[in-house]
Amino acid sequence: MKILHVVGARPNFMKAAPVLKALAAHDVRQVLVHTGQHYDVKMSDIFFQHLGMPAADVNLGVGSASHSVQTAEVMMRFEPVVVEQRPDWVLVYGDVNSTMAAALVCAKLLVKVAHVEAGLRSGDRTMPEEINRIVTDSIADLLLTPSADGDENLRNEGVPEARIARVGNVMIDTLVQLLPIARERPLDVPEQFALVTLHRPSNVDEPAKLETLVEAIGAISRDIHVVFPIHPRTREALRKLAIDVPPSMTLLEPLGYLDFLALQARATLVITDSGGVQEETTYLGVPCFTLRPNTERPVTMTVGTNVLIGDDLARLRDEVGRVLRGEKRQSGIPELWDGHAAERIAKILVG
Repeated sequence: MKILHVVGARPNFMKAAPVLKALAAHDVRQVLVHTGQHYDVKMSDIFFQHLGMPAADVNLGVGSASHSVQTAEVMMRFEPVVVEQRPDWVLVYGDVNSTMAAALVCAKLLVKVAHVEAGLRSGDRTMPEEINRIVTDSIADLLLTPSADGDENLRNEGVPEARIARVGNVMIDTLVQLLPIARERPLDVPEQFALVTLHRPSNVDEPAKLETLVEAIGAISRDIHVVFPIHPRTREALRKLAIDVPPSMTLLEPLGYLDFLALQARATLVITDSGGVQEETTYLGVPCFTLRPNTERPVTMTVGTNVLIGDDLARLRDEVGRVLRGEKRQSGIPELWDGHAAERIAKILVG
């Protein structure tokens, strides 16, 4: 059996690594294709040293572009690879443009596709990722879901039960493997701190919105120190807005996965707009407040530690206050988020 894995961005690598490792225990030939949609240099040691991930066999070198151009480039460059390799299965991960593009190519070539992290829905089609999820799930042969809500979303869309398999969350596999290493990282932070991460264009690309958010977080920093790994583009936007960051806010350069995981594990609370952080804080039991109007990971709210804040910054202050008063909400870890999702995937594919 030959299985071809397609990765395009940092989260894809984190999801594919445990699956590659699990399948390596079987009589399977694996081919790793990196589309080149995005590559995080800070992640290279994590991929190859700590996760034991092989270097990509094929790099399509697509690079950055508009959504349409990037999707088209992946399709054009990926099709000859599939024709040459003739895999039994192609595995696509997550919800980036490369995910949908690769699935489309395989559907037209009649090559079987399995979607890892299938069934997630935010209900917001203004998000490019939502379109990628819907299209990929509509054409994939096997839909590997991380949680029960994913199964239900697919059933509601008319997907036959035979195409759905709940396996758990492969990102948690990676977290479980690397958490002991992350806990050993030296951190120059106070005993109590709030970790902040913002990257969505809706939060950081509008000057007025960004200014409002930073002012609200600055107010919170009067009660608890804030650690904010910040993208250079966002830092430049703050400079142009002439926003003075108080001493109770520490701005850091973007961090690699291990350092960021170490901060998450130590944080008193996290304020974010990231999907993956909602999952990781749920596993870690750290209160998470998400600055988005919706989430494709509702299980992090119903079972986990996540609270959806949207634009209600008064509620954010109230929720942070509750945590600081020791009023943590009860939470747990979703079913099958146990570090063995990749093994279940391998068992399904290999039989």
